[in-house]
Amino acid sequence: MSVNIPKNRLTSIIGPNGAGKTTFFNLLSGQLKPTRGSIRFKGRDITRLSPHARTREGIGRSFQITNVFPGLTVRENVRLAVQSRMGIRYPMWTRADKYPKVEEKTTHWLRMVRLLPKENLPAKNLTHGEQRQLEIAMLLALETELLLLDEPTAGMSREEVPAILELLRLLKEGGERTLLLIEHKMDLVLNLSDRVLVLAGGSLLAEGTPEEIMRDERVQSVYLGGVVHAP
Repeated sequence: MSVNIPKNRLTSIIGPNGAGKTTFFNLLSGQLKPTRGSIRFKGRDITRLSPHARTREGIGRSFQITNVFPGLTVRENVRLAVQSRMGIRYPMWTRADKYPKVEEKTTHWLRMVRLLPKENLPAKNLTHGEQRQLEIAMLLALETELLLLDEPTAGMSREEVPAILELLRLLKEGGERTLLLIEHKMDLVLNLSDRVLVLAGGSLLAEGTPEEIMRDERVQSVYLGGVVHAP
């Protein structure tokens, strides 16, 4: 399978269960090593790089289950990501004003994901949707250039989804990051995506704009049930 992900665009990956979507993410993030072929990021071959090394290169991933530190406050979670990216280590009880740049960046990312009013709450007290926002803030704080988001709205209540959609739209319109989503909610895919990749049986079945995917008869028969309506 040969795929090019357009820079600074939002691309969604869809396909039936077992199509290879998660495996594709595992290959990109370094959790799996390919048996053949290569993976290139910003023109560099990263096929053999570890997950940690890929993070340093600018690739960040969220999982279906949120991955935050529940016992730390919202601010402490983001601060740790900022420190990691800046290469600064200091105890959690160190006075914040000793490292104003760290605090400035932490505040910036919290404000972007609309969690600044809850910065002093333990992360475990956030709703599932808010924890997802926090996880994205941590990825942004690592200065991630390619965000791999695995079902970002999974497990959310209907009331929580709009905040994530607004954040994704904000990141997309900012034009500074490449977003790659695995998503099953077709209304989200069709409304947000610049391009859509359709996987089936571990192969690329189709790719194109949302409008092109909606018209593709192969996609309709394999994944979309034969009939697709515009949102």
